[in-house]
Amino acid sequence: MTAFSLRPTYDDPRTAELVDRLRDYLDGELADYERERGITPAGRLTRADLEPVWRRSRELGFYGIHLPEEYGGQNLTYTQLAALKEEVGASGRVLSHCVLGDMGGPLRAGDILQHATEHQLHTFLLPLIRGERACCFSLTETDAGSDVRSMGTVAVPDGDGYRLTGHKVFSSAGPFADFAIVVARMAGTGEQEGDKPLFSAFLVDLDSPGCRVEDGATPMSGEHIESDIVLDDCYVPAANLLGEEGRGMRIALGRVTTNRLLHCPTVLGATRRALDLTLNRTRTRKVAGGQPLLMLQAIQHKVADMATDFYAARSMTYAALAALDEGREVQAEAFMCKLFVAESAFRILDEAVQIHGKEGLTQGTEIEYLFRKIRMFRILTGTSEIQRNGIAKMLAFHH
Repeated sequence: MTAFSLRPTYDDPRTAELVDRLRDYLDGELADYERERGITPAGRLTRADLEPVWRRSRELGFYGIHLPEEYGGQNLTYTQLAALKEEVGASGRVLSHCVLGDMGGPLRAGDILQHATEHQLHTFLLPLIRGERACCFSLTETDAGSDVRSMGTVAVPDGDGYRLTGHKVFSSAGPFADFAIVVARMAGTGEQEGDKPLFSAFLVDLDSPGCRVEDGATPMSGEHIESDIVLDDCYVPAANLLGEEGRGMRIALGRVTTNRLLHCPTVLGATRRALDLTLNRTRTRKVAGGQPLLMLQAIQHKVADMATDFYAARSMTYAALAALDEGREVQAEAFMCKLFVAESAFRILDEAVQIHGKEGLTQGTEIEYLFRKIRMFRILTGTSEIQRNGIAKMLAFHH
């Protein structure tokens, strides 16, 4: 990688080639597609909006690109995948989450491939990788957020299967999904004080009797991409149990460190986009006397701090990813990156709104949308406080 730039170049020829092709698609064909369909962040997306993008991204080799070659992927390193995720975040495209398969696709479910039976592969996961089916991940409940172990969704064995009852919230991609990966507590476990709850993971067809997909709460970003999954004595055949009974939490949180780290490049991309918009604003916006905003030292210092914050957050993320690629244990680093990227991105977006003035406060402008979107990251996928707990615990534990 060369000197600091908001549009990075890569020394690794493979990464450079993939990033160039991805930028062409995001800025060209996908931008045209969104414009023709009038797609906006706050609009209600339909399966008909997304499916063509899944299929086209698959044709271009991007959908599931991180997967092993036997599943049609290119077996990318984490660093290479992160570079692509950053570009997706920086593109400003509403459907960017469909390109690599974040939204209900292979990036969401890639990890469970190793636990799947032949039947599960052919019924659920290979169609998912081909962009024919979509999934959502149903772990969170109203009273079980950061503490997932207090969940109320329960699985009762019934003949050759299970009956699931519970109410899951914040299932991303729920409005477009065909099936959910549902984690439930096994009935009869964890009910008494000191009795350890056992959790299992299930593949649940969302059109099963006793299963309803309801509109989820609209998050602060205004996107309609969340659902509630309501299970009422919903029968799930034993063939849909993922892995072994009682191992569901391990399957659900299997690569939690990796996933925590891989959320960072997407957010860095969105932050890069905001920095870019802000720099353009300071060059084109005139102040009294006709000179551009960027000639004011107060503004120069703001953008200098924003760029420096971004450089620090980005550098630590890619350093941690490089260590992960070498097979090193990066649990502490992942906590640190998630914390620092979330907090830095928020500071940068806060200044971006300030520099945009009235436009930064106006709904429908991109910078105002990015501000709301980035604010969420300090809570999503583990709050900043939870990350600090994790860091402190590791420091105490290792010294």
